[in-house]
Amino acid sequence: MDAFLEIVKKVNDAVNNVVWGWPALILLAFVGVLMTVLTKCFQLSHFGKWISSTIGAIFKDKKVTRHTKDKSISQFQSLCTALAATVGTGNIAGVASAIVTGGPGAVFWMWVVAFFGMMTNFSENVLGILYRVKNKKGEWSGGAMYYLKYGLGSKKGCKQVGSVLAVLFCIFCLLASFGIGNMTQINTIATNMKDTFSIPALATGLILMAIAALVIIGGLKRIASVTEKVVPVMVILYLVGTIVICVLHIDKFGMVFKAIFKGAFGLKAAAGGIVGSGVKMAVQMGMKRGVFSNEAGLGSSVMVHSSSNVKEPVHQGMWGIFEVFADTIVVCSLTAFTVLSSGLIDLETGALTENISNTGSLVSVAFGETFGKVGTVFVAIALLLFAFSTVLGWSHYGSTAFEYLFGTKATIVYKVVFVVAIVGGATMGENLAWDLSDTFNGLMMLPNLIGVLVLSPIVYRCTKNYVDRHMRHLDVEPMLSAHPEIQKTQLEALNSEDEEVREVVDA
Repeated sequence: MDAFLEIVKKVNDAVNNVVWGWPALILLAFVGVLMTVLTKCFQLSHFGKWISSTIGAIFKDKKVTRHTKDKSISQFQSLCTALAATVGTGNIAGVASAIVTGGPGAVFWMWVVAFFGMMTNFSENVLGILYRVKNKKGEWSGGAMYYLKYGLGSKKGCKQVGSVLAVLFCIFCLLASFGIGNMTQINTIATNMKDTFSIPALATGLILMAIAALVIIGGLKRIASVTEKVVPVMVILYLVGTIVICVLHIDKFGMVFKAIFKGAFGLKAAAGGIVGSGVKMAVQMGMKRGVFSNEAGLGSSVMVHSSSNVKEPVHQGMWGIFEVFADTIVVCSLTAFTVLSSGLIDLETGALTENISNTGSLVSVAFGETFGKVGTVFVAIALLLFAFSTVLGWSHYGSTAFEYLFGTKATIVYKVVFVVAIVGGATMGENLAWDLSDTFNGLMMLPNLIGVLVLSPIVYRCTKNYVDRHMRHLDVEPMLSAHPEIQKTQLEALNSEDEEVREVVDA
């Protein structure tokens, strides 16, 4: 078994060096920058609009949270399911791992990836809504595979290219669902349960497998109904805990910021390495863990956003901006400041000041130093909820990819295999699980970014159309779908909603 795992590791390392090499990182950054420029820095220039249309709308617009009678899910449910898949071990263990490996400077590059990643995720969601279709069950099916096939494939001479990239994306998504969406999450849960409560990894795996089966096999509606209850509570509680620690260590924030910016630009070594390698590692780890955390560029969360009952592609795109903002700018930043202000990391070198074998437990140790045993238990439970909710979210992503390849009825096969694989994730070595996840993420990212890059003019036109109608109040026909028949039905539904609003206002 050890020999087999060693072979797997060598092959994975070789592939990882390619998919996470500088060309791929440059492509990731370029797409984010391009979409930011094309949309005139939408994440900043329309900050108030996307805040009021997402988190702000939850408290004032019942359509955002109202459960649907058809096969779609509400906008709030789509956000919670997407956040369930993104707010996971990447926000806790992933941030700690990035800091230990790449130094404090890795945090800065996570911010950079997140800033431009907001518009990458925005673009993915816009394209997801534009090119989505209804499956045989009457459910919305969307994702990178659909805009690769129907969008890229519609370009002159690109029909076969679009179809091949769509299939490759689905294959890589299936692999990623067992990596970032299963093995890594479950492995982190099992490790923490063993360290905190002395629960054997196998027992944790079996219990989680049973719970997951009850939710996942029930389909997206059941997953969404669970995540909309769990995600807001777990995020708020975790944020409260990190904010308390940050406030208690507020006197160290100047040193923390200094360490982050100095480390990001190589003004000192990371983890004792030479300056050049320190910068390279900070950039790579910051970008890899940033993508691992918020998934902007992977084309993953668009698969659940496309199941929303929303009519406007740009409206769902704004939920994508908020998703990345909440995941990385808020949650990951608070985790990073919790770790860096705790004294567990040497701010000059980025090296650990204590002998901690499992880097994922850094946050647990930081909480323990502030809150005692209660803090350690809290992080273990938070990791359990964060990671398990990620498993639920990613089960839908993998199921959507499997459906594209083999049909709607065949998805039950994937769901059963995915649930059974949870036990394997609990007993797998930690480092290999993380390494495999990085590789699968990179493989999945490449065809998706090609699709977003080629279809960037479509995103530009759709965004301009939305701004013209909603902010400049021009009388132009909405861009709701790339499929004429769906455009027609969605336009009728949108006009009907507008008429209802006007009647209420007149009354």
